[in-house]
Amino acid sequence: MTYCLAIQVNKGIVFASDSRTNAGVDYVAAHSKMHSFVFPKDRCVFILTAGSLATSQAVINRIESDLNDSEAKFNLKKANYLYEIADYVGELSQAQQAKHEAAMKRSNMSAESSFIVGGQIGQHPCGIFHVYAQGNYIKASTETPYLQIGENKYGKPILDRIVSPATSLEDAARCALVSLDSTIRSNISVGPPIELAIYTNNALDTPYQNTFTPNSTMYKSLQKQWNEGLKRAFKRLPRFDWEK
Repeated sequence: MTYCLAIQVNKGIVFASDSRTNAGVDYVAAHSKMHSFVFPKDRCVFILTAGSLATSQAVINRIESDLNDSEAKFNLKKANYLYEIADYVGELSQAQQAKHEAAMKRSNMSAESSFIVGGQIGQHPCGIFHVYAQGNYIKASTETPYLQIGENKYGKPILDRIVSPATSLEDAARCALVSLDSTIRSNISVGPPIELAIYTNNALDTPYQNTFTPNSTMYKSLQKQWNEGLKRAFKRLPRFDWEK
């Protein structure tokens, strides 16, 4: 399992993902789940992946090969709208799942993967899409300006309480880090390092990107202050009548 999320606010988009791909008793593995495709002054596309690593890697490999194929029917450069890329990713995912479906069933394993596609093409508005394992997709809304894939339940409460379209990019990024940290604390299948990218509307250039390990100064400080803040807030909760 994994956990990835994207938050769209008025000023741009925040992307964040963990890197754990396996967490057994004696085997822990990590792999990047954030993929960026930047074509300066034209488009910036991010793809986050969750689910079967084999399917996800096959989809990303095909995206990269199509970009290098001048005769490809479609690729990221040929898209006029982000939803076309979401549709394209869904088709590639379905093709890979169908290719290995019989073998995966015999092994009682799933080949399903889900994706978050986001970014900006030209002067069209920014956007983020959740591409389901079935190949269809949805777009984030004003009412729910974030999308999650993978192990999402532990990181959802802070998003519901804090995030709105008016949230600043920096606060959205901090919220994303807390959301991931909360999930890492509660689920062994999600783990560091954490990858973070911040894209500003109409930049059409390489966004700010960083990777946080458990020993990163900023990440350690965020963990400490969040934990202490929660404890202070808890201690200030109303008392029961009999306690007074």
